[in-house]
This record gives sequence, structure tokens and C-alpha cells, in this order.
Amino acid sequence: MGHYIANLRDIEFCLFDLLERDSVLGTSIYKDLDRETVMGMLEEVKRLSENDLAASFIEGDRLGVDFNPATGDVKLPASFIKSYRAYMDGEWWRIDAPTELGGTVIPASLRWAIAEMVLGSNPSVHIYASGTSFAQVAFYLGTDEQKKIAKLMVDRDWGASMMLTEPEAGSDVGAGRAKAVKQSDGTWHITGTKRFITSGDSDLNENIIHYVLARREGGGPGTKGLSLFLIPKFMFDFETGALGKRNGVYVTKVEHKMGLNVSSTCEMNLGEKEPAVGYLLGEVHEGIAQMFKVIEFARMMVGTKAIATLSAGYQQALAYAKTRVQGGDMKAMNDKASPRVTIIHHPDVRRSLMVQKSYSEGLRALVLYTASIQDAIAMARSSDGDKSKLDDLESLNDLLLPVVKGFGSEKSWTLLGTESLQTFGGSGFTQDWPLEQYVRDAKIDTLYEGTTAIQGLDFFFRKIVKDGGRAIGLLAKEISAYTQSGGVLLEEKAGLKKAVDNLNAIIGVLVGHAMNSQSDAEEIYKVGLNTSRCLMAVGDIITAWLLLRQAEISLAKMPTAGKDSEFYAGKVASAQFFVKNYLPHIAADREIVEATDNSIMEISEGAF
Repeated sequence: MGHYIANLRDIEFCLFDLLERDSVLGTSIYKDLDRETVMGMLEEVKRLSENDLAASFIEGDRLGVDFNPATGDVKLPASFIKSYRAYMDGEWWRIDAPTELGGTVIPASLRWAIAEMVLGSNPSVHIYASGTSFAQVAFYLGTDEQKKIAKLMVDRDWGASMMLTEPEAGSDVGAGRAKAVKQSDGTWHITGTKRFITSGDSDLNENIIHYVLARREGGGPGTKGLSLFLIPKFMFDFETGALGKRNGVYVTKVEHKMGLNVSSTCEMNLGEKEPAVGYLLGEVHEGIAQMFKVIEFARMMVGTKAIATLSAGYQQALAYAKTRVQGGDMKAMNDKASPRVTIIHHPDVRRSLMVQKSYSEGLRALVLYTASIQDAIAMARSSDGDKSKLDDLESLNDLLLPVVKGFGSEKSWTLLGTESLQTFGGSGFTQDWPLEQYVRDAKIDTLYEGTTAIQGLDFFFRKIVKDGGRAIGLLAKEISAYTQSGGVLLEEKAGLKKAVDNLNAIIGVLVGHAMNSQSDAEEIYKVGLNTSRCLMAVGDIITAWLLLRQAEISLAKMPTAGKDSEFYAGKVASAQFFVKNYLPHIAADREIVEATDNSIMEISEGAF
């Protein structure tokens, strides 16, 4: 056993009790799956994750990557390569490959449940294994010739990278200066420098296909002028995959990071030593729209990675709190001779553990709820059903992605550092326990694929304002209906309703500022000061809603639960705790938003 403990019991509860995935198994595109098959897959991934994948987690961090600046090649520790091969040889790549190329059709909810365990045990395995996900983009958006690239990526286990960021542009992708010039044979030569490129190189695969955004000659400014090119590390025969000469894309530097050290994060140079030959994807200049197919997957992955790490941290903290003996019971604090107790008996440790439990289980439900929307989208697309229903589902998925990524990563990293690690006291600050690595590895999740601030801006301006409030309205309507459903947990449902009312007020104020900015441009600053706050409030409300639904199911099951009675009691306790301790903050957020002015924007830089 490695460092990782999978919470398969809770994953199963979310999938089948909360989200009723039984209802989609055996039907439509999932007709070949049943619950027994799904649980068999999850059990095997649990075994793989807790053993083969987790085995290299610590050594991968300590050894990191070996970069040869003379050749531009990156090598990984042998133990990590062994873990990667265990995942690939187990053919788990099939869950991401195009079905036409040997992929397996499974619901997104099952796919992300599997991913949670892989990402929680050794996230870099999942990150490096993304070649088959990238292959989908080439297969479905590429020309007939480029579909051959996708097939080779799957058949020959080629790696992939996504090249957006440039040194001066940063998150402003539209400011990128990488240039593409068309050649007489239909290929393109790309020149430029890309930075912070995940999986830019490794010795895991014989070849790597880089997905590169560049501006063609004559392409306009901003993101609309960008095109997406497929640039191989080695040129190859399109029919056989046999490798040819080295292409002109090289690693010039590997970043020294605070965490996720076995994942190579590279600075890449294109076209300096020799031409970097690329193929325009689909022979159309729609780079940013095409790349967003990858970005949306990546944001779901990053949120799931963060949440998986929080769950792993909670499992470690819980096990430690049950065995670490320190101090006497607080009620006998004046009796120096009172028996010493395990720290789970101390009130603040229990508070801390319940914070970790409620968020880790609530955020897991958030990921799988979002994935269940993706299940419905896939089924609707396959049946050519109600177009308006499909539009609603797609809008809801778009709304939830920045919540999964932005809210999930921010809450997970913060809680890992302030609660999970803290449970260990000084021991948590040492490498004797995996918590310090969890904290370092999870910080990147708040930065990957757009910082939390960027997620907040995207959430408000694109997913609420541009959407005309459609998706947020559908979600608020569903949550509000639940608060009026009667039955049990009436006090908690009332607390949730109050929080929804406060959120509606927050959104109303921000929309008002956005509208006023049409006549007074500086009014938009008041929105920018609060978009992250709005995102966090929405995340807490969805989390509370999902926790309460789980608690209501658990209350119904408890009378006949037997050995599961404590599991269900924990569900009820965490929901009640969360509603009482975290939803009241949204009332304060409303006051803050309503009182926001532009004073912080008006002071001089020197005053900071």
C-alpha cells in the first residue's frame, strides 16, 4: 500500500444513491454497462491506484525530472515510468480514446470517478496519459489525413502537450506572438517561444504531438487571429507511424517548481534550430475554438485533481487523528492526571475534520453532478432529441466548469494547508507524512488553465451575463424547489433558501454595475472586485445543496442500514455542519458586495 486511500464507498454513494446512475446504465449509448460491471471497474482502479500508481508518488517528487539542455530531452524516474506503464498496460487509456479507434463508451460520471482515484494517487500519471484525450480533438476536428495522426497517437501511445502560454503574454492568450508561415507543400513552419508547457517532453513515449496556437501570416490581432497546429516532436510516416527526423520543437528549460515535480513543465522553442513543421488542424483557422475542446477537459481534470487530493488529505488526517495520543480530554483539563486521549477527542480537531469531510464529500458530489450533466448531453446528442433541452444541458455544463475548477481548486488547496496539514501539527510540515507534498502539488490547481480570478471573470461575464442568466436561473430554480420540498431537514433547507436569496441579490447588484458601466466605464471595477466572491458563493450553495440531498437519502436509509449506519450518520452530520457553519458567510458576502465602491481603484500605486 502506498500513501493513497480511495473513498470508493462515497464514490459509489454519489453515483448510485445521489445521482441515480443506474437510470442511464443499460440504456442508449451505455447499453453494455450495468452496475456490477461499473463497480468492477472502480474496484480495479482502486486497487491500481492504491498500489501500482501510488508506489512512485513520493520518489517522483523527490527525484523530479532529469533535463539534458544539450539535447533538449527529459527523462523520468524508473519508478514513475513503471506506474505509468501499469495504467497504460491496464488499457485505461480506452476510456478517453475515440470509439472508432478502440475507445470504450462509458458515462462521464464513471470516467471522472475513475479519474479521481488516479489523480488522488499519482496525478502526473493521469496528466502524461492524456494523449488519447488529445487524439479525440485531432480525430473529430481533423482532416482525413489528420485522423491518421489520431490513430497513431492511440495505437502507438504517443504523448501530447497543449501550447498556449508565451513568456510575455501569460494568461492573455490573444497577445501571443508565435508565427506560422504556410509552405508550398501545405505544411506550416512555426516560430516562437512557449512557456509553462505541461508534458513538454518525457521518455514515456516515442513521439509527442504538440497542439500549438500560433498566428498565421495575415492573421488579425487577439484570439480570433490564432490557428491551431499539430507539431510532432519527430516527423513520421502517416501510414506506418515509423519515425523520421527530429522536428524543430525543443525544450530549452524545465521549470523548478514548488510541487508536481515529476510532471515536466517546459519552456519550448519553435523553429530556432530547424523548421518546426506543423499541420493546420482541420485546415481551418479556428484555433481558440478548437483549443477550447482541450481546455474544457483540462479544467474538469484540474478541479477533479484538486478535489481528489483534498479527499486523500482528509483520509490521512482522519487516520492520524484516530491514533495520535496527545493531551487529556478538555472536560478534564484541570486534572493533570487525567488519561491522555487520541486527538480526535479534542473539539477543534473534530471541527477541522468535519470541515474536511464536508468539503471533500461535497466537492466530490459537485464533480460527479457536473459529470452527470455531461452524461445527459452525450445521450441527447446520440438520439437527436429535444434541441432546447440539449441547449439547457450544455449551458448548465458550461456554468459548472468554472465552479469545479475555480471553486474546487481554491477550496481544496486552502483546506489542505489550513486543516488537513494542521491536523498533524508539526509532523505535517515534515516529509514523514504526505501532507506537505499534497499541499505543494495542489497549489498549481488554482493556477492551471486559468487562475481563480480568471475563472471568476469567466463565470460571471460569459456564463451568467452572456448567457442571459439562463443556466444560473435553471440551477437556482432547481435548488429553490428543493428548499421548498418539505419533509426532513427543514431548518437546513430554510438556511439554504436564505443563502440562495442572498446569492440572487449579489448577482443582481453585479449585473447592475455591469449595465451602468455602459455609461460610466469605471463601474465595471465594482464587478471585477467581486467576481471571485460570487463564484465562491455559488460553489458553497451547490455544495450545501448536494450535501443536504445526500443527508436526506441517508436519513431514509438509516433505519435498515446495519453496518452502514455510521456512514449515513456521517452524511447527515456533515450536511448540518456545513449549512450552519458556511452558508451564513453568504449573507456577509452580500453586504460586502452591496457596499463595494471604487476607493481601492482610486488610490495611487505607491499607497500599496
